[in-house]
Amino acid sequence: MFIKEFLEKSVTRFADKMALVFKGKEVTFQQLKERSLKLANALSERGVSKADKIAIYLPNCPEYVYSYLACLYLGGVAVPLDFMLKEDELTSCLEHCEAKVLIAMPRNEVELEKIKQNLPSLETVILCADIEGLIAQAQSDVPQADIKDSDPSLIMYTSGTTGRPKGILLNYKHLEGSPAAMDHFVDLSNKDIKICAIPLSHIGGFIYIQNCIQFGITLILMDRFNPFEFLSLVQQHHVTCFHIVPPMYNALLTLKEIERFNLSSLRWVVVFGAPSSPEIMARFHKYCPNARLLNGWGMTETCPPNTVTPLDSDNITSVGKPAPNCKIKIVDDDGQEVTLGQVGEIVISGWIVMDGYYKDPEATAEVKKRDGLYTGDLGRFDEKGFLYIVGRKKEMIKVGGQIVYAPEVEAALYKHEAVAECAVVGVPDRMKGEAVKAYVVLKEGMNVSPEEIRYFARQHLANFKVPHTIELRLDLPKNRTGKVDKGLLKQEALT
Repeated sequence: MFIKEFLEKSVTRFADKMALVFKGKEVTFQQLKERSLKLANALSERGVSKADKIAIYLPNCPEYVYSYLACLYLGGVAVPLDFMLKEDELTSCLEHCEAKVLIAMPRNEVELEKIKQNLPSLETVILCADIEGLIAQAQSDVPQADIKDSDPSLIMYTSGTTGRPKGILLNYKHLEGSPAAMDHFVDLSNKDIKICAIPLSHIGGFIYIQNCIQFGITLILMDRFNPFEFLSLVQQHHVTCFHIVPPMYNALLTLKEIERFNLSSLRWVVVFGAPSSPEIMARFHKYCPNARLLNGWGMTETCPPNTVTPLDSDNITSVGKPAPNCKIKIVDDDGQEVTLGQVGEIVISGWIVMDGYYKDPEATAEVKKRDGLYTGDLGRFDEKGFLYIVGRKKEMIKVGGQIVYAPEVEAALYKHEAVAECAVVGVPDRMKGEAVKAYVVLKEGMNVSPEEIRYFARQHLANFKVPHTIELRLDLPKNRTGKVDKGLLKQEALT
């Protein structure tokens, strides 16, 4: 089993080595194991057993890691929830997954006791501040849980902007998916130091925990992403690698102080979570010339990463090649595989595909079919086996019958020296059905008009792809994982 196997190996080899560093506090691998086991036994004493749902509502902190591991030691189902969820959203998720325990940190606008009173299934609320006391009183015996590969292990809620988030159900076998892919793609070892600024409620954050106990790396935890603090910690702790999403790179590049930091310890950096512009990565590479630039792609539903740029490749325009534990094909609207080089929907098959959306068979049936999981992402393969993401199927813009892919337009806009960040969406148009609209954030001190940016875009794009409207903004709305909230931008465009 993933948890016992990798954590035990790491403790055997690196008992006194730092596993976690959080705001100056250090946790060794031995302490990580003991605290996780003690929390598991404390939960067991409160009636938690195999298959019970344990929801975690915390900012990034060591207690989040202990909670994950404790739950999985018991054979429970961990339900990591975004700490930015409002009370109604939190209540909805807890009710939907029928959580038995909630491990939480209080927030002024969230009444935890009220939530408990309104949810019959929620028997226990454990405050983060009380975890240390629970650990101090508990035993560190390894729980005896008969865990099978097919048993449920995680319910991860999507960060969708419309309707109720879907709970992605993964089993215990799935916990081996990300470690196997990382072992294939990169050369992590116990000498590495990674920094995690992605919420641990997200699959990208959970991968950091897996990396820590799989490879024996030291993990620098941030409770939230702050660009200046991020680079300060990279320099202070001689961080060797990290994975973040494109808007985080943009935020780092907007820092005036970026040139002051020594980032020479970085040996590779990865961009995940969305189609990225090579220009962004090239600009960042200027400040860490020793680092390899890697691009990756995957979904929570398929135990990412599913593709990553090979370490011996410089093809940063691609998201890399598939992991051995999955098969990827490109299909047309009829589900037929397209010819090499053609664009179509990406379909992933293999044991890494989720069990389904929890208690939502209709939504599951829409994406999970006999030949694999239909991702909703559009892509193509080249003759060397590299995968290229061209956009989301739902975000494809149809201008007078011609197809425009938002990432292609964004990549062109990023070539402009004044553009710090941009997002492209399709908006209704009487004449052409849809029109391209771009939201642009300028670099500090730059003064460029929308007309000038449109003129620039014409030099790099076919006329039908050039944004019909360009709106300058001070910032772009983002979700907790750092992705631009295009759904909200489209809503704003309609009002």
